[in-house]
Amino acid sequence: MRNPIQPVRRLLYLSLLFAGFLLGEGALAQSPAFTRADSLRGSLNAERDWWDVTHYAIQVGPEFRTRRITGTVNITFKVTVTGNRMQIDLQEPMNIDGIVWKGRPISFSREGNAWHLQFPESLKAGSVDSLFIAFSGMPVVAKRPPWDGGWIFTTDEKGRPWMSVACQGLGASVWFPCKDHQSDEPDSASLAIMVPDTLKAVANGRLRSVINSGKGYTTYQWAVTSPINSYNIIPYIGAYTSWQETLPGEAGALDATYHVLDYNLDKARTQFVQTRDMMRCFEHWFGPYPFRADGFQLVEAPHLGMEHQSAVAYGNGFRNGYRGRDLSGSGWGLKWDFILVHESGHEWFGNNITTKDIADMWVHEGFTNYSETIYTECQSGKQAGSEYVRGTRKLIRNDKPIIGPYGVNTEGSGDMYYKGGNMIHYLRQLFRDDERFRSALRGMNETFRHRTVTHVEVQEYWSERLGRDLKPLFDQYLRTTKIPVLSWRIHNSRLYYRWTDCMDGYNIPVKVTLKGNEDLWLEPTTTERSIRIPKGIDEIEIHPDFYARIRKD
Repeated sequence: MRNPIQPVRRLLYLSLLFAGFLLGEGALAQSPAFTRADSLRGSLNAERDWWDVTHYAIQVGPEFRTRRITGTVNITFKVTVTGNRMQIDLQEPMNIDGIVWKGRPISFSREGNAWHLQFPESLKAGSVDSLFIAFSGMPVVAKRPPWDGGWIFTTDEKGRPWMSVACQGLGASVWFPCKDHQSDEPDSASLAIMVPDTLKAVANGRLRSVINSGKGYTTYQWAVTSPINSYNIIPYIGAYTSWQETLPGEAGALDATYHVLDYNLDKARTQFVQTRDMMRCFEHWFGPYPFRADGFQLVEAPHLGMEHQSAVAYGNGFRNGYRGRDLSGSGWGLKWDFILVHESGHEWFGNNITTKDIADMWVHEGFTNYSETIYTECQSGKQAGSEYVRGTRKLIRNDKPIIGPYGVNTEGSGDMYYKGGNMIHYLRQLFRDDERFRSALRGMNETFRHRTVTHVEVQEYWSERLGRDLKPLFDQYLRTTKIPVLSWRIHNSRLYYRWTDCMDGYNIPVKVTLKGNEDLWLEPTTTERSIRIPKGIDEIEIHPDFYARIRKD
């Protein structure tokens, strides 16, 4: 047990210092062995499930030379079930210096990256309360952001400090104390960032205040008024210059703001024109931009990119494709900026709709991968979109299931991107009507607006919209590494067919092309069926829009 009394003087000092800032607003893969630390991080245990975060008010001051950060966070929460013991997350080697509740320090102890707080009395269900926490230390420094994340301390081309954070998967607790579980989004958040006067700080939402902090420092306070995942609350610090435009939107005018390093202004102005067509396309297919109250921002970042809500990280070098390459190999991926489009697509899938457990991250990445196909179609037509998504199949590894193990903060296969996108393309074909499919995409964003969801909720939503049980489709593509094989033979002008290399009960329709004839919809099961076909047909192919395989018996 740490003695919380010692750091209280420093805690109260920080409280006064930041007071001004607070005034603003295959077969199934075998599961690896998991530890207690994995469960503490990934599960809603007894110390987490009785309270719900409603607001984070964060203040941070990074020191570029020492790579040290110092700050405070005020956590406002609602008590859903009476409780008196709480888990707060803050990863090593960061430290909590003190915690104040109702004006007095409370006791806490550390267990690795989890901190256990003991309240002197039980907090009653239905009440709203808060904690004030001081923290400091040298956070994990990102080795290869955004994939191997953490705090980023680097310099721009002119040798000036450039800092940010990329922490999806790793978690927001890599740098500030929080309830680091994807199921619990605060209803709103604010972030005050103290930086040298030579730099500017950008964060999510809207700029609420710029305060001269003295001694060569300025504090920028930003705030969001919408629910936001904790890993999306991100500071950007650099020699930024900015401009703004107003985009027409389905729900009314939308503020779009762009922040780039000063020497990249001309290139950025040219490249970011793509935002207008992208926003128009995505609103048409997915519904109104979900965070109009907080605006839309693109921020040049010292890494490739990330879907930070209302402050999307951009690092694609102001060129089309993925770092100048077309991942699909179709040619269509060079017609637009991959990072601008993909990361902005996450505003609908990942930010507006967030999964409760990162084991279900396919919902974020599969639908956002498909947003690339949608944008290609908006630009160049339906055939172009089809060629793009089919071209990404070569990147599918089928190494392990896409849905990961639950409750241990572990994702499944990276196939959640390309295989997920191709599964959704298959799902689209089952509607046999693009307007019905578009209506379902829009309905998904309306139904789950600003919510956290489970895989089962998404599966049931799409089953209801299609009018067919889609559990076999989702189970096959997300829980196994096998791609269904349509086995077939022809005898006496009858086509015999069945699904093989699949789960028991797999019964999803597929469209085939009869050689020299028209397309034909089949309703295969794992039991052989047959249908009469025109004489002279001796070969069939699966229509290319269906990610499945075919084999002649």
